[in-house]
Amino acid sequence: MKIQQVEAIEVAAPSDELSSPWSSTVILVRVTTSSGAVGWGEAPTTLMTHPVRASVPEVGRFYEGRELHDHARALREFERYSFYRSRSMEATSALSAVDIACHDLLGHELGVPVSALLGGAIRERARAYSNGWYADCIEASEFAEKASAMVRSGFGALKFDPFGSEYRTLSDDGLDRAVARVRAVREAVGPGIDLLIEFHGRFYPEAAVRAGRALDEFGPRFMEEPVLPELCDALAEFRRKVRTPVALGERLLTAADFESFLARGLVDILQPDITNSGGFTYGREIAGVATARGAPVAYHNAFGPVQTAASLQIDAVLPTFFLQESFEASWPEWKRSLVTGYSIERGEFPIPTGPGLGIHVDEAAVERFRSDAMDTVGPEPPWVIAGTWVRRASTAPGAKRERTRRR
Repeated sequence: MKIQQVEAIEVAAPSDELSSPWSSTVILVRVTTSSGAVGWGEAPTTLMTHPVRASVPEVGRFYEGRELHDHARALREFERYSFYRSRSMEATSALSAVDIACHDLLGHELGVPVSALLGGAIRERARAYSNGWYADCIEASEFAEKASAMVRSGFGALKFDPFGSEYRTLSDDGLDRAVARVRAVREAVGPGIDLLIEFHGRFYPEAAVRAGRALDEFGPRFMEEPVLPELCDALAEFRRKVRTPVALGERLLTAADFESFLARGLVDILQPDITNSGGFTYGREIAGVATARGAPVAYHNAFGPVQTAASLQIDAVLPTFFLQESFEASWPEWKRSLVTGYSIERGEFPIPTGPGLGIHVDEAAVERFRSDAMDTVGPEPPWVIAGTWVRRASTAPGAKRERTRRR
């Protein structure tokens, strides 16, 4: 059975549906074999939609025409040819999506879940934390109200960014507002709920340390990407001065990156993203690094349902699994319609045991939402949960949002 076609498909929110920028586009990769079998992968977006989509054919030509069971040789050949691969998220994202799709195909051919190809599952469920739940929250009371609703729905862990529009530096007023938001959430949900503080890699070291020390009192389980990624060496100072563990990894691309951060004492909890760090093939290497160092792993998972399904398969085999990120409770309806086969129940994912990724991709929905649109920009960056920097004019269901979908 040969790999016949590697195809990148962009899908996007319909023009009449209000959607946060982080959930407005998804890149799916469909790999088709000579027998007509189809496997699915996914790549990240976040102002990279078109560059990543354009990188898929670059990767695909190393796979097309090869036997499916020879897919690892294609990956290693691309690795040899791609001079900037270790620092190009576009290259590694495209490679990740194709690798995920090949594993999906192999699982279907053999009638086993991908976890079996990775050595076998050691857990049946993955504890999740909710993200994206605080859209349109600016006042502390709004954060508290929505956090309480998430806890009532069954989540025992919540991640959120309390810093509003503060960027690089942190004003005294901005710090006071962040503290008020975190305090309100902690008081609303009580001491038994894990709070995870998202910094989004936005601060200079001094501002990050001030924020970290001010928020320590609320007992977060981790603080994510507290400093600008280009200043990552400052994380050593942050870890000395702030009690809360540091989590990061969504911008790291190779197992060597993760080993370097652990060896230099820059991180406590690893957050690889299976859609940009080499799919399952490199994922096994990253898992080996984490296991050797005893580092907890909480896979980053901020894009679409194929990414979630792939993340769950590797969660199943991780000896140091910690938590699984989930945006599902806050997704727009169009994104929910793309895939069936997994669910989240009272804050946990039952890990699918069907063949491959254990999911069904609705190709009719994929075609319905197919798009050539670029990521939206303004008035907030695409990595922001909508309505947390600037109050949106309308957040009512069905509110229209200016967006042009092109075929």
